[in-house]
Amino acid sequence: MLSDPNTIKPGAGPVRVRRPAFWTLAMRCTQIAALVDIAFFILFLALDSPVLAWVNVVSVGMYVGAYYALKTRRNRLAVWLFWTEVLAHAALGITMIGWGSGFHYYLLLFIPAICLSAPRKWVFPGLCALWAYYVALDVLMWSIEPLQPIPQTALYVVHLFNLTVVFAMFSYLSVFYLGVVIATQRKLQAVAITDVLTGLLNRRQMQYLLDQEVERFKRSGQPMGLMLLDLDHFKQINDTYGHDMGDKVLQEFAVVLNEQFRSQDLVARWGGEEFLVAMPNSTGADVVRAAERVCQATAGRDWSEWMGEGRNVTVSIGVSEIKAGDDAAQALSRADEALYQSKASGRNCVMGLKVGSNSGSNKKHSVSC
Repeated sequence: MLSDPNTIKPGAGPVRVRRPAFWTLAMRCTQIAALVDIAFFILFLALDSPVLAWVNVVSVGMYVGAYYALKTRRNRLAVWLFWTEVLAHAALGITMIGWGSGFHYYLLLFIPAICLSAPRKWVFPGLCALWAYYVALDVLMWSIEPLQPIPQTALYVVHLFNLTVVFAMFSYLSVFYLGVVIATQRKLQAVAITDVLTGLLNRRQMQYLLDQEVERFKRSGQPMGLMLLDLDHFKQINDTYGHDMGDKVLQEFAVVLNEQFRSQDLVARWGGEEFLVAMPNSTGADVVRAAERVCQATAGRDWSEWMGEGRNVTVSIGVSEIKAGDDAAQALSRADEALYQSKASGRNCVMGLKVGSNSGSNKKHSVSC
């Protein structure tokens, strides 16, 4: 019913562990359950029930075995030990000292276990089988007396202990899976807004943030500059060294960009070997200086680790500045035009805003790197 996620089927390819969070939780539960059974051993010795006391020693051994089975990814063995221990222990506890002992509560812990770990086709049959076993024990205790009854006060103590343990374990399960859900949501959000290869913002997220920054500029009038970057002769790198090498160059260039910009600057892979940077609260002169630094840092970086001695990577950059009445597309169009001129001017240079008293005029200015 509960399947081993490490089972390899013919033609299935590499082993892939399903629901790793569940199996991590299962390892923790084996530790908790072993501690609970140690407490039961002491409790039943005190209540003069040696049979139930020594049953808990066996239970501890089974949980230890399940823990090491999970640790070595023999999950099928661990599941078998779990089921055997809980089903047998619950039945033995109920028949020995009565339904009022509360040992049946532990069977309820299998409900999330079945739902989270079993193949979908086995979930409903598994829940039905668990319900039938639960009801069968209940009906059995209507017709027989406990085999080794304990004083009523002691029975209340055992019942309260079992109720508390199950309550605590369900609470722990809820908190654990809430944490898993939150962590998964964060990962999905990160995947949705970042470029998988470089870890920079992707085009969709950059477009969204750029539109917001333009609206903020319209409200506050704070300057904002744009920078469009394109790696020179990147197709030649791919053709000469292969696409894997091209990917490494893109990743290393992303490192260069992260080193050169502030935390508030927006850096994205815009497409292929093209990158876009938005610099809030930055004048045209600030953007040009930042572009020069990127240009120089790229040309001055040691690329020999990836491309061999004597090989280098350079970047061409076009810059623009948001102006009154602009939308994002207009500012991007000016940066794209400047980038085109940078390419036409021999590459490895910055084209765009003229730096000086009329830095907002968008006159073309070449800066050689």
